[in-house]
Amino acid sequence: MNIVLYEPEIPANTGNIGRTCAATGTRLHLIEPLGFRLGEKELRRAGMDYWHKLDVSRYINWADFLEKNPGAQLYFATTKARQVYTQAAYGPDCYLVFGKESAGIPEEILVERPDRCVRIPMVGRTRSLNLSNSAAILLYEALRQNGFADMQTEGVLHRLHWEEQET
Repeated sequence: MNIVLYEPEIPANTGNIGRTCAATGTRLHLIEPLGFRLGEKELRRAGMDYWHKLDVSRYINWADFLEKNPGAQLYFATTKARQVYTQAAYGPDCYLVFGKESAGIPEEILVERPDRCVRIPMVGRTRSLNLSNSAAILLYEALRQNGFADMQTEGVLHRLHWEEQET
């Protein structure tokens, strides 16, 4: 799986998304310009000690990203989409694209692939969800559709043991 952040502006959001990527084995793609430096304290704090475990790629712009990822199966998270994110069929190596916090993904990019635009349902006139929450929602749906491949799906107690349940 891949998460693509188009010109992210808030370091804490990118740090939180980075931590989610580390926990799921997801690659993180950052398209410049970034609204922060990668060494910023807020980014490190949000990403905690997971940042060094990330597979991160940086691109100078959208064209650079497309050139270096030919044939990428792209899905665009946007409040402007016609379909709900659960209606899409995500492949095991898809790219989930999220726009910058203040403006989202440029409409010039969205209109090129209307069938790949997905939205998260919200009540009323809510403008949008937090970027890191949106990324986690879409990523986990894509992972679920792919059977949580290579992920630990059962928890283990530290001090006690689960009782066996009769079926």
